[in-house]
Amino acid sequence: MKKLKNPEGWMTKPIERGSYWSYFVGQNIYYNLTAAFITTYLAMQGISLAKAGIVLLVVKIWDAINDPLFGYIFDKVKFKSGKKSIPWLRIAVLFIPVVTIAVFAIPSGLSEMGKLVWFGVAYILWDSIYTLTDVPAYSMLTTMTDNLQERGTLLALNRIFSGVGGALYSVVLTFLISETVGLSVTWSVVILSVFSALTMIPLCIFGKERNYKPEQEEENFSIRQMLSYLVKNKYLLIFYGGYFATDGLKTSGAVALFAAFYLFGSANFNIILSAVGMVPGFLVALMMPTLIRKYDKFKMLVWSNIANIVLGLVIYFAGWENQIFFLVMTVIRSIPLSIAGNLYFMFTPDCAEYGQYKSGISAKGITFSIQTFTVKITSAIATSLALFLLGLFAWANVEAESFAELEAMGVTQSPLAMQGLWFVYALMPVIGLIISAVFFHFYKLNDKDVQVMAKCNAGEITREEAEAQLSRTY
Repeated sequence: MKKLKNPEGWMTKPIERGSYWSYFVGQNIYYNLTAAFITTYLAMQGISLAKAGIVLLVVKIWDAINDPLFGYIFDKVKFKSGKKSIPWLRIAVLFIPVVTIAVFAIPSGLSEMGKLVWFGVAYILWDSIYTLTDVPAYSMLTTMTDNLQERGTLLALNRIFSGVGGALYSVVLTFLISETVGLSVTWSVVILSVFSALTMIPLCIFGKERNYKPEQEEENFSIRQMLSYLVKNKYLLIFYGGYFATDGLKTSGAVALFAAFYLFGSANFNIILSAVGMVPGFLVALMMPTLIRKYDKFKMLVWSNIANIVLGLVIYFAGWENQIFFLVMTVIRSIPLSIAGNLYFMFTPDCAEYGQYKSGISAKGITFSIQTFTVKITSAIATSLALFLLGLFAWANVEAESFAELEAMGVTQSPLAMQGLWFVYALMPVIGLIISAVFFHFYKLNDKDVQVMAKCNAGEITREEAEAQLSRTY
């Protein structure tokens, strides 16, 4: 069999890239279970939506401490194996299935307070372990290779596999708990959790960290230095300010199953929505390595978000009654949505290089912990916001194990609740995109300058040579 050749200048091998992409299939399933499905699950526990929303926000106080704290620990700890990320990933893969199942195994016989306490404790444990699956995995990209094009390709195709994970979550979970099958949420989560763990294991075996140089890291890295690093890394703060607005108000995923069931007539409609957006999303992800070689990725992100705003407003004001028009617009909108979704996490490595260039401190763990923190807290805010808003629109609380049980109970929602559901599903995400545009206006980092900074940080060129090659003063 003919051996696969690496592109010129690439450091990773095909089996490493395959295991890296496979990892994010499972990780994205775990993420979507808590980010997108938790609203539906809590609303089917017969508990107050307002109280559930409060619990979600309270546990995020721990998240505010957990992610930067782990980023600090991640940068300080040096394993005897000489590896930076893989030891953490092995720990995470072992425990993430257990804590995920615990979140969705609230005993039905508990009181409302008992259910809230169970959920709060289980969610804190999940949140802590998920940090271990995320920060090391993204930080590992900088230790696998210092080639910016290779990193871009790894991240671009990573979004395909993350999309596969999201699609599998949506299709499989929806089908299992729908009116058609009626399997309980807990057993459905068990099936998805075991599968996800199996897709994440190969990276723990085949991943290589050849570009990791522990001797170059700051040995006496202090909290003050960490804060100094973050202050000097202004583009990290600007970018994630915009991301915070975008994802913090992306309430559509939190109520997607309810929208399918109540607005479009069946929970299985969510499978149709996933399917119609899958092909455009897959094609965009395949094209992304070519696009980022030809165009500056930040400009692509800005124009994609503008298109998302316009199309989102059209969808909202057209309403949900005409399903054919809604599906057509969803397919069209899936193109700029996929472009933006593929691009978002490509900026953290850039900010890591910029932060090291400006401060002289290699603190990639802290940089990627900001990414993890923002992703998790925005999902919690979006979920809590969705719960609060549905409560304001007089949403009727019920207790059920599946949509089959919900259908058998004959539960209906008032016209006001239906309008509120449509507002949460279709308009709130557009408002978030509009706010993010203000933050992104101040982001000035470009791809060519980041490559120069990366070479300087790796010792391939001097500081003076870097300053001469940069397009502007940073």
